[in-house]
Amino acid sequence: MMRYSGFDKLITLTSFTNPSNGYVIDDNCVIGAEVFVCKERRASKGESISMIKNAVMCKHVWKVENFSELGTEYCESEPFNAGERKWKIVLNAKGYGTGTGTHISLYLELGDPKTLPRISLFSELSDPKKLAGSKVFAEFSLRIVDQMHAKHECFKGNNWFSTSNPSWGWPKFISLDTLNQACNGFLVKDACIVEAEVTVHGTATIL
Repeated sequence: MMRYSGFDKLITLTSFTNPSNGYVIDDNCVIGAEVFVCKERRASKGESISMIKNAVMCKHVWKVENFSELGTEYCESEPFNAGERKWKIVLNAKGYGTGTGTHISLYLELGDPKTLPRISLFSELSDPKKLAGSKVFAEFSLRIVDQMHAKHECFKGNNWFSTSNPSWGWPKFISLDTLNQACNGFLVKDACIVEAEVTVHGTATIL
């Protein structure tokens, strides 16, 4: 899953092409790499990764009604299945973390207590010994539906979900000002529609 690692912004073009810096001489540059392979330091032997061939995308639609009555506590959608796992959409109408008071916060959360003990994003980790276990790699998108113009607000991501990392999403998904403007179509008759598309690509189990 991680075949490469690097830097999107290693050096500015201005600095790189400046002759006085010496990076480019006679229209040539030299690029080098040093690779250090470290010994395994964990007590376990490693992980067994199983990839899913021809993974299927699953879509779930959640209509959140009486939106103006939602408080500061987060709310959850009904569980839905994707990749033989249960998932939930987690929404905080008043924002969470860096989005508190200004944005809607929206997350995808793994909700399968039988195989991965569920620890909510908004709760404390009470037992560190329970953090070991399997992980699920999923590619997903979350969307607030524009019910008038079909110009939806959509974010995409991918993540390894586990007991210690059951949720992933955006604390600043959409601003409350944008949501509440009637002309935008995100909130109609005090209801918004949230969609999730989830594709599970693989699992990893600690050996």
